[in-house]
Amino acid sequence: MDLQIVNASPKHRPAPLVTPPPFGYLYLTASIAPPTARRPVPARSQERPRVLLHVKEAVRELRRLGPVERATVYRTVVAPPPRDFARSSGVKPARFDVAVLVESSNPGDLPAVRDSGPYKELSNILGAAATDVRETPARCAKAIADVDKSLPGLFLFNHFVAEDPALAMELWDHLASWFMDHAGVDNSTVLEPLEPGEADFAFVNHARLKGPLPYYALRQFATPSFRSFVTGNLLANRTGAMPVLCRAV
Repeated sequence: MDLQIVNASPKHRPAPLVTPPPFGYLYLTASIAPPTARRPVPARSQERPRVLLHVKEAVRELRRLGPVERATVYRTVVAPPPRDFARSSGVKPARFDVAVLVESSNPGDLPAVRDSGPYKELSNILGAAATDVRETPARCAKAIADVDKSLPGLFLFNHFVAEDPALAMELWDHLASWFMDHAGVDNSTVLEPLEPGEADFAFVNHARLKGPLPYYALRQFATPSFRSFVTGNLLANRTGAMPVLCRAV
C-alpha cells in the first residue's frame, strides 16, 4: 500500500526535521485508576498520590546512574476514547494514569538500566499498585526538536496503530506539519519500539504543547482542516492515533 495524501495543501508538506536525539528510551505506563471509554479523565484515587511519591523517589535514584540522561514522571490529565481505525484495530487502548520516560545515553545502554536496582524498584512499585503495566524500549526515529522536560506544561504521548507501520511513519511527516502550523507544536520525538513484535503500538509521538488544555483543544478542533486533513489521512492510510495528555510531576 502506497501513502495516500487526501485534501493536500502546500501548507502541509512534510515537516522539517532535525537529527533525532541518540538516546535510548524506556517508556513505562501504569493503570491505577485510569481513564475509561466513558470517562476520559482518571478517576479519583487515594492510592495514586502515594504511588507517585514512591515512583519519584525511585526515579531520583535512577537519575544518578551514569547511562541515564533524564527520567521524567507524568500523570495523565485526559485520554480521549479511541476513534475510527484506532477503535477498530483491536489494539488495547492507551489508558493509564501514571507514566515514566527514562532516557539513556544510547539504546545500547538500556539493558544495563533495566538491570539496575533503582529501575527494578521502580518496576516493583508500579507492578504492586497497578492493574496493567506496560514497558516499551524504544529509540527516536524522527524529531522536530527534542522535548524539553525541564519546563512545566502539557505533554502529549500519541500512540499510533497502523495496518502498515512504515506507511504510518511516512504519514506522520505530513500530519506533523499540520500540527506545527495550526497548533503551534515546535518540538516532537517519535519513539519507535526496539522490539516491534512485542509492542502494542507502531510508534509513540511525544511532545510538549503550548498553552493550557482548552487552548490546545480549541486550536485543534476548531480548525476545519483538522477533520478534512488529519482525520481524513489517518482513515485513508488505515492508521489510528490514541493521544494521552499528561503533566510532569
